[in-house]
Amino acid sequence: MSGVLILTVVNLFLVVGSAFYLSWAVKRRRKQADFHVRLITILTSTVAIRELLERVSFEVQNVSSASQVFFFVYKPDGHYVSSGTKGHLRPTMSDCRILESYFYRTGKTSVRTRNLHDEAETRRLLKSYRVDFTLPLIRGDQIIGFLFLGPRSKGAYSSYDIGMVFDIKHELAIAVQNAATLEAVKELNASLQQRIDSATDELRVSNDQLRGLDAAKDEFVSMASHQLRTPLTSVKGYISMMLEGDAGRVTKLQKQFLREALTSSERMVHLINDFLNVSRVQTGRFLIEPHQANLSKIVKQEVKALETTAEARDMRLQLEVPPKAVNIDIDEGKIRQVIMNFIDNALFYSKPDTDIRVTLRVFPHEVKLEVTDHGIGVPHNQQSQLFRKFFRADNARMQRPDGTGVGLYLAKMVIDGHGGRLLFSSKENVGSTFGFTLPLKHSNDSNDK
Repeated sequence: MSGVLILTVVNLFLVVGSAFYLSWAVKRRRKQADFHVRLITILTSTVAIRELLERVSFEVQNVSSASQVFFFVYKPDGHYVSSGTKGHLRPTMSDCRILESYFYRTGKTSVRTRNLHDEAETRRLLKSYRVDFTLPLIRGDQIIGFLFLGPRSKGAYSSYDIGMVFDIKHELAIAVQNAATLEAVKELNASLQQRIDSATDELRVSNDQLRGLDAAKDEFVSMASHQLRTPLTSVKGYISMMLEGDAGRVTKLQKQFLREALTSSERMVHLINDFLNVSRVQTGRFLIEPHQANLSKIVKQEVKALETTAEARDMRLQLEVPPKAVNIDIDEGKIRQVIMNFIDNALFYSKPDTDIRVTLRVFPHEVKLEVTDHGIGVPHNQQSQLFRKFFRADNARMQRPDGTGVGLYLAKMVIDGHGGRLLFSSKENVGSTFGFTLPLKHSNDSNDK
């Protein structure tokens, strides 16, 4: 009877013990699951690297009762970040490189400091930071950082404590690497933005200085142009008087020299006018001031003025204009400059013993002027740039090094200002045609009056 009682009591104890053990195991599993859930939530919801490391360290400390928990993570830009629980020690880059070498050499996936019997240097290093457990964070075959746990507050770490951290090492490494990469990108963007802002400020200052210099240059060009025109007008007047014999008899050779001087002075006047107009364009003072004028008469006068130059270069100017007056609202001075520029260019870039044809035609809604030469032409690959300020084609630079490249630019400004269209066609070594059309506001009946 007593034997049966004893057996019954033993069985009862076994049943109660099993129940207690089962309850304890369930609690541990629940604790482990809750820890993993909290950790995964942190890893998937936190992108700031320091915040991520601090929150993970806090959770690991709570579940393991570690005295301190901290991370050391390499950043893609060559720097590093160290963060963890309050008061944790901060390892140096050089010490972590030593630790990294140990893990690469041994192939271990974690280490307890007390087990480093044959690694005195590594053991001494970890003890200097009061570290009891070290877990390298590995992505692929590369160590991207470390997780350090200080000694347990009470007792020693069990395999259960270490296992809870070890189980999430892969997820932890991925989250840490992503956060470090994102922070590096953000820092790079911030650095680039700072550089852009700094460069923008510098450019703004430089631009203001250039505007000031440009305004001073325009003012100087305007003033110089006005000052130069006065003496040149006197020079032209005196040369004309000498050609007409007002200062006495002039020999044939002297007349030739005087004509050349007169032509050069006239070209200088036109050049000064071009620069003055460029200055006016830059300062917004380039205005089209139209009034009614006879365009046919203007063309005849400009051709007449350049006949001497054409003869001196063994060229002939052929003129074709309507028999009736072509009255049109234009800025006469500026249109004269355009016509003179087209004919003058034709004379300079044409071959000797060739004809230059100047034609003026009237259509129902517009008038068209064209100047056609047999000169050097414009290379096809440079034609699109021809009417830009200061641009000159390569062959034009070789034939006339003293050109300025402002005449055609101003011609476009003038014709655009009149609501007209520039005309241009050219073939290298064959010749060119420059011209323009101007709109007629009234029918040609007004021209007949």
